[in-house]
Amino acid sequence: MSDLQIRNLRPEEISIAVDWAAAEGWNPGLADAACFAIPDAQAFFVGEIDGEPVATVSCVNYDDRFAFLGFYIVRESFRGSGHGLRIWNAAIAHARPRVIGLDGVVAQQDNYRKSGFQLAYANIRYGGIVAAPPGPPTDLVALDTIPFGLVEADDATVFPAPRSAFLRAWINTSGHVGRALLRDGKLAAWGVIRRCRSGHKIGPLVADDRAAAEKVVQALLASAGGGEVFLDVPAVNREAIALAEQLGLKPVFETARMYTGPIAPLRIDRVFGVTSFELG
Repeated sequence: MSDLQIRNLRPEEISIAVDWAAAEGWNPGLADAACFAIPDAQAFFVGEIDGEPVATVSCVNYDDRFAFLGFYIVRESFRGSGHGLRIWNAAIAHARPRVIGLDGVVAQQDNYRKSGFQLAYANIRYGGIVAAPPGPPTDLVALDTIPFGLVEADDATVFPAPRSAFLRAWINTSGHVGRALLRDGKLAAWGVIRRCRSGHKIGPLVADDRAAAEKVVQALLASAGGGEVFLDVPAVNREAIALAEQLGLKPVFETARMYTGPIAPLRIDRVFGVTSFELG
């Protein structure tokens, strides 16, 4: 068998990994590739044999302390030959000495532990058909009208590293709709909905409490006109699960959120929707 050659994907090539993720049933957003290229230009890797892509992985370095791994895919006919381990090692090397996070397939937890990952909690994807609310809340505003510093500071309570450039792109990308709820001049809840290969996903969804999260969700659903929607929630946030169930959504699958070391303390109780399983 020809040797595996590993190189970085150029920004315009990241769609390769996203298309493979879609084929695996991960249902990425239509504009994900452009946004995912922003935090770390060297984050995406492809393994090729005779110029043919056979494996992908990403490991986004957010700052000098934290990275997040995703898009770990080997084409089925090339599995079992060590190609996955080689490209995995390239991604890990790119991130060192940072703490690395991932949302892994639950059944692969033991393999991830061999690389130093430890389980933090599970994330659960909920999905289903939701009707557009007949009278969405009127006390919300477009997220892109909020001073970005407020969003940036609030995001720091729920994500282990600064991701300002990514957040700006995520909020402002065409086809992404953001809504925010202010209480006494403070940001109480905010979220983004985006069109995916199938339906829409809400994420991130950050809120002080379930009532605030529900208001943002209703506004986001109204902007999308209802239909099929997905929401990824930390299993340890019981209020987030209650909100998903209140919407009539059902568990689709779950992931194991794992880290290779300690991260900054986070307010997981404020995370009602994960931004992306691929980038954290």
